[in-house]
Amino acid sequence: MFGIGGPELLIICVVALIVIGPKKLPEMLRSLGKGVAEFKRMGNDVKSTLDEEVTKAEAEARKREVEEELARRQAEKAKLEAQTAKAEAETAKAELEKAQAQAATVEKAEDA
Repeated sequence: MFGIGGPELLIICVVALIVIGPKKLPEMLRSLGKGVAEFKRMGNDVKSTLDEEVTKAEAEARKREVEEELARRQAEKAKLEAQTAKAEAETAKAELEKAQAQAATVEKAEDA
């Protein structure tokens, strides 16, 4: 922890005991413990908030991708339907021209 070994920690405790005094030391350590716990809690709150925001951003990105793919597929479907309708119209036009040509042939045969 912070590169502090056993001997260094012992020296720090002895100095703290001398400076703060044996009566106030437990109270100071208790306050320090509460501060550290509060700091950890705030850190966890920040982490959970960031995780939630990342999750929301990822969900929105996936939703946008799905919507774009859906729009692309709908455009392809509409294009295919338009091509099919054009082909059907051309087929109908060809059949109409064939029927008109047959009608003209029959009419010429009747006139003759």
